[in-house]
Amino acid sequence: MSAGPEAAVLRGRRSRVASPWPGFVVRRLAGVACVLASLVVVTFLMVHLIPGDPARNIAGINATPEQVTYIQQQLRLDEPLPAQFADYVGALAGGSFGESFETGEPVADVLGARLALTAELALLAVLVVLFAGVGLGLLVAVACRSGRGWLDTAFTVATSIGGSVPEYVAGTLLVFVFAVTLGLFPAAGADTASGLVLPVIAISIGPTATLARIARREVATVLEQDYMRTARGKRISARRLYLRHALPNILTSTLTYGGLLLAGLLGGTVVVENIFGLPGIGSRLVEAVELRDYPVIQGTVLLLGAMACTVTLLVDVALAAIDPRSLSGDRP
Repeated sequence: MSAGPEAAVLRGRRSRVASPWPGFVVRRLAGVACVLASLVVVTFLMVHLIPGDPARNIAGINATPEQVTYIQQQLRLDEPLPAQFADYVGALAGGSFGESFETGEPVADVLGARLALTAELALLAVLVVLFAGVGLGLLVAVACRSGRGWLDTAFTVATSIGGSVPEYVAGTLLVFVFAVTLGLFPAAGADTASGLVLPVIAISIGPTATLARIARREVATVLEQDYMRTARGKRISARRLYLRHALPNILTSTLTYGGLLLAGLLGGTVVVENIFGLPGIGSRLVEAVELRDYPVIQGTVLLLGAMACTVTLLVDVALAAIDPRSLSGDRP
């Protein structure tokens, strides 16, 4: 009689131990922590070792050496680098990015006022990349099975060109054609929804082209699998065949590459915001670099890094939910 409860307890213990999710989450969070810690160190060293003196920028070109020295002391720039780094890490541990050298405002407030626009721009670009990239890859793969070889060639050429165009080139061309020449969209500003159209397209062109090529290759591979041939032999409708059988099977590989593209997409917002004069985090970062505003530079880079890590973490969780083999690293 006692074997029953004991067996139940053992089964309960085994089920708790066997769950791979806690270890998976801990590993991913540890990886994020390592990336952010490395980012803190690298960014601090980068901004302090590049030429330029924030105190001289603040004091002006006509300032005396005594005035510059006084500002350095006020900003604690006269302290050794290890002491400055310890102060910076201590502020981060207390939940503070520090204060802007130029305005004296908390960096969190400076970035918070611009975060909404950057987040909106990035979110719209993510949606465009996912839907356009996966959809275009799926459509071309299906069309090529109908004997349209020319379409595959045109698709390869177009996506190769699109994937190699930098954001600043795409943005400049879009402004010249659609804003200056045709006058269809504003050349700068985000006062209206139309002001975001060209920036979103400029950010999305490269990632969309790359993701479309990945999706097209994966769909072509899936369509040649035995279970897809069996499904076609059962006279399943084309819509059901592609949407219910082909599309779910390409999500894993597409998400893997798509997550990397989307994390890198945040870097594109920095360039595009400056081209289109958008008051987001990216444009503020460029201003901070020009002014040698160390706290704003460090806070902006750390915030963008945290956003990229969050995107990557969410993609990893989605992949684990779709394919549990990735929880233990067994996914091929």
